[in-house]
Amino acid sequence: MAPGPAPRPPSSSEALQGAALSRQCYTRPVPTDRPRHTITETDEVARALDDAAVRWPEDRDSRARLIARLVREGHRATSDRLSSDAEDRREAIRATSGALTGVYPDDYLESLRRDWPE
Repeated sequence: MAPGPAPRPPSSSEALQGAALSRQCYTRPVPTDRPRHTITETDEVARALDDAAVRWPEDRDSRARLIARLVREGHRATSDRLSSDAEDRREAIRATSGALTGVYPDDYLESLRRDWPE
């Protein structure tokens, strides 16, 4: 079976079809050098924003402000959890500290090391 003809390159009008209808930047400049983030409002994100609008009714007309609030709250919750986890670990160390005192003889490590090849 012989191969068909090579595909032709798209015309200039065909090349512009898609999400961006121009090859040039279509957003206006913003007064920041900071990175910007874009998210898609999936069903899950929409539910989170709708719930946030109930929690913060003063911002219900600005999805951007609600996103910023959710980020701050999520960060606070994560930081609190990390602090709590660290404190739980410190408490476990305090609770078990010295639990094996006297179980091993004083020269236990030296005895083990004598058996190791150099």
